[in-house]
Amino acid sequence: MDERDWMVLQTLYKEKNMTKAAQLLYISQPALTNRLQQLEKEFGVQIVNRGRRGVQFTPQGEYLAKSAHEMLLAIQKIKENVLNMEDQMVGTLRLGVSNFFTDYMLPDLLKRFKDQYPDIEFKVTTNFSSHIAHLIYNQDVHIGIIKGDYNWKDQEHLLFEETICIASKEKIDIHNLPNLPRIDYHTDSSLKNSIDKWWSEHFNQPPLISIEVDKVDTCKKMVMNGLGYAILPSLIVKDVNDLYITTLTSIDGKPIVRKTWMIYHKDSLNLNIVKAFVDFVEKEYKE
Repeated sequence: MDERDWMVLQTLYKEKNMTKAAQLLYISQPALTNRLQQLEKEFGVQIVNRGRRGVQFTPQGEYLAKSAHEMLLAIQKIKENVLNMEDQMVGTLRLGVSNFFTDYMLPDLLKRFKDQYPDIEFKVTTNFSSHIAHLIYNQDVHIGIIKGDYNWKDQEHLLFEETICIASKEKIDIHNLPNLPRIDYHTDSSLKNSIDKWWSEHFNQPPLISIEVDKVDTCKKMVMNGLGYAILPSLIVKDVNDLYITTLTSIDGKPIVRKTWMIYHKDSLNLNIVKAFVDFVEKEYKE
């Protein structure tokens, strides 16, 4: 089996659908079917069953599919180590980055890094911090940039802190929040838990959720148009001048902050491109 075969198994196991898997692999469905048949012939077992409910993996097929992640990671590490032996800044840097950092800070950061190291390419995965933490734990990415605390036991570097705030178009009485329309958005569980904890410490009734959106940027635009207040990280509304901002504080009066971390495995620093990026980011956020 080669790398492409492991990718076929991994993709099909995730999608459980021949058509979708073929599209993601950029091959035709007959080509995917033929590849599966060749793999079944090579191993002498049936890998999948096809039925009305899509593709169902046999026990042998499931074992092979679950082994695909490990095999693809091993192949990737071999390639990286070979390139690393040449002592050159070349290769693909795999980054896992929180949604907010990707939208507001990553493009400029990567541009300036690329200016210094033009032969390094990037593969960036964007998601909520909880998912990025899982990717870095499994070594699916070299470096993770996450918001919040996830009890990471390996290497970490604090990039910055930001407060959590109440943002509204009109001045409001904080004590009257339960009776005012709130705009909510889909966010990471760690931030949601911090906001929910603050709310339970200050009010004995639930918030009046008038609008729910999927993205914080949409929420921000709703607030700017006076449709309600929102509770969100302060950097989201840093560029808006005509909003009333109130920082959330704990019972003892301390501002509630959210930290942004760069995390990675110590062993990954053996790769030149990883060490170069870590050093670059640490310098950027030290100044």
